[in-house]
Amino acid sequence: MRGAARVGEREQPLVNAAGDIEVVATAVGGQAVATVREHRPDVVLLDIRMPDVDGLSVLRELVALPSPPVVAMLTTFDTDEYILTALNSGAAGFLLKDTEPEHLAPQVRTLAAGGVVLSPKASRTLLRGHPGSGPAVVDEEAARVDRLTDREREVLVLLAEGLSNAEIGVRIHLGTGTVKDHVSAILTKLRVGGRVQAALLAQRAGLLADGPNGMGEPPQRL
Repeated sequence: MRGAARVGEREQPLVNAAGDIEVVATAVGGQAVATVREHRPDVVLLDIRMPDVDGLSVLRELVALPSPPVVAMLTTFDTDEYILTALNSGAAGFLLKDTEPEHLAPQVRTLAAGGVVLSPKASRTLLRGHPGSGPAVVDEEAARVDRLTDREREVLVLLAEGLSNAEIGVRIHLGTGTVKDHVSAILTKLRVGGRVQAALLAQRAGLLADGPNGMGEPPQRL
């Protein structure tokens, strides 16, 4: 797989040493979007604060590209506001720069396979719920869930448990391409921008007994 990142000196050798991962480019600040357009990586690791640009603005530009990469935040800034804004803006993961370097390559693989990776702090923030999700919002979200077919609901639950498309396919005996089509339909019907938001909506709609699980230590995987 091909990745682009602002990877630290201690992480980049380990990522490059993984035979199936190639760091195709690094970029600073405002160069990020142009670099992604040029190199077309599968996964992007993005900081929130960069010298000349807001990383969250870059995130929104990246996910709006015609063929967007999977983007995860890799940062030292882990306030609830940053976590929720990043994940609601389409990030597929939120990791901290104190993540052990040997954990980074497996997390990049998870992202490339359609999974989501979260630091323990990010997971706790999500499980506390979203501000402003009052009864009217929850009822409206439940109505969206009701539009799903039985198969889509089954896929949504497995997605929220942290399974990638391939793992969901093995679990319910479907091809990965078929699962991908179901996930796309789910995101459209739920009117959410990514797997994290779909998982949270499933939690608030009562489809999960204990909220998103499948969260190992650390970093966690949603």
